[in-house]
Amino acid sequence: MASSVWSGYLTFGLISMPVRLFSGARSSSISFHMLHRDDLTRIKQQLYCPTDNRVVERSEIVKGYEYRKDEYVVVEPEEIKKIEPRTAKTMEILEFVKSSEVDPIFFESSYYMTPEEAGRRPYALLTKALEESEYFAIAKLTMHNREYTVFLRPHEGGMMLHTMYYADE
Repeated sequence: MASSVWSGYLTFGLISMPVRLFSGARSSSISFHMLHRDDLTRIKQQLYCPTDNRVVERSEIVKGYEYRKDEYVVVEPEEIKKIEPRTAKTMEILEFVKSSEVDPIFFESSYYMTPEEAGRRPYALLTKALEESEYFAIAKLTMHNREYTVFLRPHEGGMMLHTMYYADE
């Protein structure tokens, strides 16, 4: 089975259900590797510090935010976790809209949403309600350190999730 790209809880009102997201579509492309012409060995990139004039290990690297030209504040992984939005592990349904009001041109990426065992019943009820009402759910979700507005729609007995482009994109 494919590995999930996100797992957490889908919530609305007092209802919460554990779900997972799986990529719904993948673009296929040819990828090339950089090789040493003489022996066709893959080239490795090294992390280099120009100030110390040496190669550094990953363990020596930190993340920093440039607040002024060449001036940085270091941001530790624990600090990043502390400011993670609520939607990092919880996808919150904000409202429901008629499916006819949603223009698919704004769909960015598509994902299959599946329930965990404990969420099968509320997931099935929500899916059926969306099918019968011809409504989509609008939710907020954080994935890959970016918060998205998403649409949930019924699809072949389950649900699809679509991340959305904003109108200016």
